[in-house]
Parts: sequence; structure tokens; C-alpha cells
Amino acid sequence: MIRIPTKQQIFEATDGPVCNPYIGFTSYQRFRSDPLFFDVAVRPENNGTETEETECYPVKETAVQSGGSSGFYPDTSVAYIRLLWKDLEPRRGEYDYASIGEILQKARRSGQTVMLRLMPHSTRKTDDVPDWLKTMIPCPYRPDGMRVKDSPEDPLFLKLFGEAVEALALRFDPDPTLDVMDISLPGAWGEGHQCGAYPRQTLEELVDVYTRSFRNTRLVGQSAAPWLIEYANKTSPCGWRGDGVGEAKHMTVKYPAVAEALSDLWKTAPVSFESYWWLGEWKRRGWDIDGIIEKTLSWHISTFNAKSFPIPEEWREKIAFWTGRMGYHFALRGFAYPETAKAGDLLRFRLSAENRGVAPIYHRIPLRMRLKAGDREYVFPTGVDVRTWLPGEHTKEFVVPLPCDISAGGYEIGVSISGENTPVVSLETKGESDGRFLTVGRIDISA
Repeated sequence: MIRIPTKQQIFEATDGPVCNPYIGFTSYQRFRSDPLFFDVAVRPENNGTETEETECYPVKETAVQSGGSSGFYPDTSVAYIRLLWKDLEPRRGEYDYASIGEILQKARRSGQTVMLRLMPHSTRKTDDVPDWLKTMIPCPYRPDGMRVKDSPEDPLFLKLFGEAVEALALRFDPDPTLDVMDISLPGAWGEGHQCGAYPRQTLEELVDVYTRSFRNTRLVGQSAAPWLIEYANKTSPCGWRGDGVGEAKHMTVKYPAVAEALSDLWKTAPVSFESYWWLGEWKRRGWDIDGIIEKTLSWHISTFNAKSFPIPEEWREKIAFWTGRMGYHFALRGFAYPETAKAGDLLRFRLSAENRGVAPIYHRIPLRMRLKAGDREYVFPTGVDVRTWLPGEHTKEFVVPLPCDISAGGYEIGVSISGENTPVVSLETKGESDGRFLTVGRIDISA
């Protein structure tokens, strides 16, 4: 017999943001609860080297890490890490996987996933391409104290870098802790400096390595080359990333153009941003944080890297608002259910939810229902795909078959977005919860 809903519960959303998986601020070159870097003012005459000790993983021991005394940083479920090619492949064809294994292990211990970029080089001599590459092709000279962004222009540079990317994917793509991979392009940090110096086919072949090799890990491409992101999407969902949020030209010219060109990609792959400098410097320069927040939300941001520098305390409420909209934010609004049933019946339920964020979730995490009475517990799949919950309200119906041998009695009904081997997505809803299942009603079952 089919049992239709006879009662409906109405729910209120929680007041503050929840630190859910895959979204929000990221830690940078470090992990949850690690010390913040020390806030430092940018000095134009210093050639932009204030953060050179923190640009590559692992962070130099000389980096000052006492930033917690001058600001705060929101809780984070994502660790953003940048690793140098020369550290992964110190000798051609020989890969040192230990550092990446350590990164993933530390992230798991911290309850985080990892967004990773393998960088071909940075701007400095100490963070250059592998030494063995310099014996094969001409490479730009990087004098001490200078910041040189250029990459080698020989196409062999990108071919060999692609081989390292492929080796990394072969080893770590199956690990769910590695959640997002940045597609590195030529130029310092892999951000796409002077892409025009390379044949289009050569750049497309590098992108092919990423889309072919990373089948489980999500991809994001650099905003320096939107056409390459479009190319990647012909094979695999690929989001986009901007590394200069806050700076006027990026905010008013570059990113609006990228967002318009890639207007629908946020529906299938994440959008990620990084601060130009860091938020303490924003405040010193009088940048409009409210306008920055508004624009990034309009571009459907899911994650933001503020570089683990302290955020001014007076911006705490603004940051809470930002993180409360960034990515997905699911709140249960209503749940309709039958109040009585018999063993073997089919139970029909109706769930109303709201995504209060600006993006969907990009992971297949099941919506499950539980019946619980004391130590007796029955968990059922619902077949609801929460990845389809774009910003706004959603109503879903589903049917659950009761086992013929279910014990008679009164049961609490619970719902959860979680799986046996997935993180738990907290429903931002006021109500009783055991950390996994939110109680949404009660049903009496007879034999």
C-alpha cells in the first residue's frame, strides 16, 4: 500500500554560516588551525617580495607565523596548496610523491580536501624550473632579488611539464582528498603569463593532459585564457579561477569579461578566486570590500583564497555574510510525511529545500532518509540528486519501501546529505540533529 503524506513540518534556516565541504575560504600552504602568516604592508620599492617565503609548499621556516594576533580567519574545509614541478620531478622521469602524500594526509587529519596546483616555476631563482630542464632548452634567467615571470618558450617545456602532470594524476587522482586541480599554464605560478608566445595546439595538448588524466578530480582553468577553459569543457567539466580579486582592473574589466564569456560554467564546475595581495592590505588601501563581495557572488564563487593572512576584526560580519553565500548553502524548508504505516508499505515523502548560496554542489553525495527507534535503525536512499539544486527553492518527492520484517513501533524520521564514504553536508536548518541526520518527523509503524 502507498502511504501519502498526512503531516508537514516547516523549518527555519540557521542564522550563521556553516563550514561545509568543498566551499568557502581556503587555507593557503597550510591546514586548518595552523597559525596565520604575519600581516605585512606592501612596499612598492621592494619588488613585490613580501610573501616570497609563502609562495611554494612547504613554506620556508623563516616565514613569520604570528598573524593570529592581528586579525582572524574563518574556518575552512579546503586547503589550497601550490607545489613546484622541480620538487615533484627532481630528476627527469623520477618522481618524488612523498610531499603530495604528506599534503593529502595532513588534509585528511584536518578534515579538509585539497585544491592543488603544480607550478612550473615562480618568479625567483630558487623556485625555478627543474635544473635538468635547463640542460635541454633555453630557460629565462632569474637574477637574485628580481621577479621574472617568463617561462621557457620551447614547446618541449610544456610537453615535459605535461608528463609530470600525468604522473601526478596517475598516482593521486583516485584519492578523494585531492578534490580540485588547477590547470597550470605558462608563466610564473602557472597563471598564464604570455600565453600568446605558445602555439595554440601546444596549449591545447597541455589541457588535454589534464582532462584525460583527472577523471575523479575537478578541474579549474586560469582566467588568463578563457578560450582554453572552453576547450577543456568539450571533454570534461572545467570551472575557472581568478587570482587577482580586489584590484580595480581585474574587478572592472578582466573578470566581468571572463564571467560573461563563461556564463554557464558555474552550473557544472566550480568558480574559485584568490585575493590580490591580502585583506589587511585591502583595508590599508581603502578598497571597497562590500563591492568586492557583491561582484564575486554575482560570478558564483565557491572558494576564496585569502592566503592565510589575518583579516581585520572589523570585517568579521562582512566575511560571515560572504561565506554564508559562497558556494552552496542548503536549508530544509518543509518536510511532508505519512504519520502511520504498516510493514511492507510504500511511503511517499515531499521535501522542500532552498539553496541560499550562489552555486550548486558539484559532488554526488546522496540524500538519505533514516528511520530510528532506540538502537534500531533503517537507512534508505531517496534517489534525489542534490547537484541539481541551483540557487533558489526546490521541491522533491521520493518513495521509500518499508521492509516486510521491520519491527513495529514509533520511529523518528531523519534526513541527511551524506554517504558511507563521503563527507556530511550539514543542512543549515534549526532542529535536532545527531551530526549526520536532521530529525524531520515521526511515524508509527505496525506489523
